[in-house]
Amino acid sequence: MTRSIELPLWLLILILAFATVTFASHFLFPSVRWFFRKRLERAVERLNEKLERPIEPFKLARRYDMVQRLSYDPEVAKAVAEHARSAGVPEQVAFETAQRYAREIVPRFSATAYFGFGIGVAKLLSRAFYRVRLGAFDEARLKEIDPDSTIVFVMNHRSNMDYVLVTWLAAERSHLSYAVGEWARVWPLRMLIRSMGAYFIRRRSRNALYRKVLSRYVRLATDGGVTQAMFPEGGLSLNGTVGEPKLGLLSYLVQDFDPAVNRNVVFVPVAMNYDRVLEDRVLVRADIKGNRRFGLRFKYVARHVGRHLWQCLTGKFHRFGYASVSFGRPLSLNDYLETHGAEDLLEDLGDQLMSRIRDVVPVLPVPVVAAIVLEQETLTRTDLETRFSLLVSDMEARGAHVHLPRGDMSYAAEVGIRLLMQRKLIIEEGEGPQARYRVNKPDRLILAYYANSIAHLSDAITTVQISDLSPAEVADAAVLPD
Repeated sequence: MTRSIELPLWLLILILAFATVTFASHFLFPSVRWFFRKRLERAVERLNEKLERPIEPFKLARRYDMVQRLSYDPEVAKAVAEHARSAGVPEQVAFETAQRYAREIVPRFSATAYFGFGIGVAKLLSRAFYRVRLGAFDEARLKEIDPDSTIVFVMNHRSNMDYVLVTWLAAERSHLSYAVGEWARVWPLRMLIRSMGAYFIRRRSRNALYRKVLSRYVRLATDGGVTQAMFPEGGLSLNGTVGEPKLGLLSYLVQDFDPAVNRNVVFVPVAMNYDRVLEDRVLVRADIKGNRRFGLRFKYVARHVGRHLWQCLTGKFHRFGYASVSFGRPLSLNDYLETHGAEDLLEDLGDQLMSRIRDVVPVLPVPVVAAIVLEQETLTRTDLETRFSLLVSDMEARGAHVHLPRGDMSYAAEVGIRLLMQRKLIIEEGEGPQARYRVNKPDRLILAYYANSIAHLSDAITTVQISDLSPAEVADAAVLPD
């Protein structure tokens, strides 16, 4: 037992490596995980004292446990058996497929990443790009929502900045769990987004097993009280209008809902609008092509970002105007089911939610000026300001929330004109009160994109679609980002 033996150096190193890994996995790693988990739990307890709606235990469960819970869910088990029969594969293979879907969907929420890093970055980006304003907001009505209910924010989708704005503005109330599409699954963005509590979805998947795993996750999260945020339109608006609802995610919240068993769900409509949408030209080009393949090349992104960085360094950068967020009237699913029959329930619910979103879309200077200059070939500054005042008064009379910078109608018109001129979307001819403004024709659809965002708030604004333009005008409008 005490004899010396000779070993090759490589074998000794290999034995020591295996011993180190075994010690770490059996003794060190569990202790380290326990230590950090206890610290995390204490930090979450302190955080929950500040939040209006505390982080639910569902979000704090270990990701591995949630994947297992989802994989062995009875409804998923039935879907696994059906998938095995229809695909002609062993049930174990179908089960492993379901587990892969579960691992893909279930997030790895980190309260530190969300409230420490995420909120700070969201606030920094929002204020760096925009003057952020809170529009319609009935705080008393939101506080009346039953604490035991699950809140789902339903929002119009104008820009990828929507995630950033709402995350920041809701930071003092709760954590938001987003459903994000395939665009966010690239490394390393995937890890960050998953740590922020978002879950990935394949929007175009028709695989029955995948849809069942996704629907069960949404149901478990909803019954677990997780505050969620979703875009019923299913994607970014390509022409600026608030579109019709896509009912996929909404159906998962409503199907098999039993008020006697499930938590009540309260939908809170949220509407956003911007004086400038960062992706406006990309979205309009996609609308012209008739598909959602945005095809934005890296060199154009680099040029765009580089120019603004240089402007920041030289002190010439100006923010992109105003961004505003409004909150509409909440809709309780329990109350809704009491007054509506089962027939066409989902479609009617989707229409009601989109209607409530449209009602609170904020009115900002650029969309108003864009709508006015599209009405006439040219007009003077005096005419523009007069028309601005009449149009804003009309929308206010209809209950729209209008943000007037400094509370001054004339200054608000000036802001809209200046921002559009900076981007050369409108052209000024002459000087002073009699200066005339006209549309830069290749940018007609860009102006229409902004005007369309508020067209539903006034009969005096006509929605402009691609079909309203001649083929030559459409061809001229297919421009690269400025």
